[in-house]
Amino acid sequence: MTVLIAGGGIGGLTLALSLHQIGVPAKVFESVAELKPLGVGINVLPHAVRELIELGLHDELDAAAVATKELAYFSKRGRPIWSEPRGLEAGYKWPQFSIHRGTLQQILLDTATKRLGAENILTSHHLSDWTETPDGVHADFVDKTSGKPAGQYDGAVLIAADGIHSAAREKLYPNQGPPLWNGRILWRGVTAAKAFLSGRTMIMAGHEILKFVCYPISKAPDRDGKFNINWIAERHMPPTYQWRREDYNRTARLEEFLPWFTDWTFDWLDVPSLIRNCSQAFEYPLVDRDPIPQWTFGRVSLMGDAAHPMYPVGSNGASQAILDARVLTREILAHGPTSAALRAYEAERRPATSDLVLLNRRNGPEQVMQLVEERAPDGFDEVTDVLSRQELEDIAANYKRVAGFQVEGLNAKPPIVPQPSAI
Repeated sequence: MTVLIAGGGIGGLTLALSLHQIGVPAKVFESVAELKPLGVGINVLPHAVRELIELGLHDELDAAAVATKELAYFSKRGRPIWSEPRGLEAGYKWPQFSIHRGTLQQILLDTATKRLGAENILTSHHLSDWTETPDGVHADFVDKTSGKPAGQYDGAVLIAADGIHSAAREKLYPNQGPPLWNGRILWRGVTAAKAFLSGRTMIMAGHEILKFVCYPISKAPDRDGKFNINWIAERHMPPTYQWRREDYNRTARLEEFLPWFTDWTFDWLDVPSLIRNCSQAFEYPLVDRDPIPQWTFGRVSLMGDAAHPMYPVGSNGASQAILDARVLTREILAHGPTSAALRAYEAERRPATSDLVLLNRRNGPEQVMQLVEERAPDGFDEVTDVLSRQELEDIAANYKRVAGFQVEGLNAKPPIVPQPSAI
């Protein structure tokens, strides 16, 4: 009955907790020697927050995260383009949370360790191969540091939640090549700074070539009255630029990108100050992979970034991995840990996430900023002189539809996995 999960990230740990909720044993295998709270800020959208709350994590999330109040788009001159309420303010029954990625992973890890037992969360176990058996799957793991065998395990099914460089996906699609780079680089950091706008606002400013995103990820101020502000600086690089392999943990050099933002001092936000006062920033190319025609092969299936790596547009990467975990759990509840459950999960999730990968390549809801730049590169007095309100509303509504978090539809739906009392 045991479900083997390769990958101890947000998706893999959510799956382990979800399976435990329905009484199905799971074992998580993580490549690194120690799971550390790495990364920077992320957003978890209401449809995914609902599922984490169903796992009993509301109090931990509420204590550690900021309940996002609004999302606002601005031009490169800091002029407002479009804003909309988010989370509870938008009418959802659940909040949208802005949180440090490492904090969210640590909450999931601590909870999984407590509920499943530390013996079922194994580090230094990198998936190297697997074979199907008459009634399940046999998986082999190695220690990536030493190259030595780490162990062999039998389970009912194997779920690969091992990220954009998935070993399982590489075996299933050996000719896929490296992730696809679109020419853009992200520099990401967290800076202690004064609150801006509502104090719970996520902003995006600029356009497709040069963009800045930031939002708070700490609820309480420090002794100086400052909050942790997560920020992302992004630029489309010239064709001659030699990109380096994406890595959340590669230290960025401020002098490489700060000059492009030195005049982005708005009356409501000082962008160059945020960048200069950051203690450490990270840099990586903006990459994804093409949608693939099949995730499930017998008793093995992909999930999260192993299945559908996408640009971090529209705050959907972590949210979609959480939804994968919950849909897969629902199907295992219905069919048992079998290939039938994996096929049913894929039938629902693969088309939805494939559409989202392609929509994110077209900038998702952020295309409003590019349209403004194209139509009014020298600025504007009123945004409705450049884009009609109907255009703005249609772009926002379409993204919510594709991503699956329209307010009325989501509020009317039951949680993906039935309540334990109903199981």
